[in-house]
Amino acid sequence: MEPVVLRTDRLELRAPTASDVDAITAACQDPEIPRWTTVPSPYTREHAEDFVGLIATGWAEEGEFVWSIRADGELIGMIGLHHVNAHPAGTDAEIGFWMVAGARGHGYLSEAARKVIDWAFADRAMVRLGWRAVAGNVASARTARSLGFHYEGFQRLALTSPRGRDDGWFAGLLATDDRTPVDWPVLA
Repeated sequence: MEPVVLRTDRLELRAPTASDVDAITAACQDPEIPRWTTVPSPYTREHAEDFVGLIATGWAEEGEFVWSIRADGELIGMIGLHHVNAHPAGTDAEIGFWMVAGARGHGYLSEAARKVIDWAFADRAMVRLGWRAVAGNVASARTARSLGFHYEGFQRLALTSPRGRDDGWFAGLLATDDRTPVDWPVLA
């Protein structure tokens, strides 16, 4: 399928292209991004070029849907639905995201995520979205909780990345959930 552009009052979400490679490369120099995600470190321009190519393939094959998050035309983050699992009993995927340091704390990520979640459930008829993060990533957990995800547990050494294995926190959101935030034991 062709990439879909999503818009909110403040943001434009669109698939990144070759013109975004330098911005992606610069953003991924922030040590917080590879600390909490699967982004390689050190991050090179070649990594960004490969990433943009993978995104194009993901859209074409409907296996991953990834958007750059833009405020005032500037790339401020990335959000995507990964590991799309089309099944006769309903499709599911996993949401993932990161923001540049200067854009954190302004509500951009929650705004973008709500739009992506609405698209996943309404336009793609997904039944479930998963979320996972390295245990200790409180900022990501707070965002997921605010979006209505339900904490589903802790798994030892369940997450893999270029740095090795990490313990993980896991949560889920169903299309039928009302998205009201609920208590999470790891955010008490």
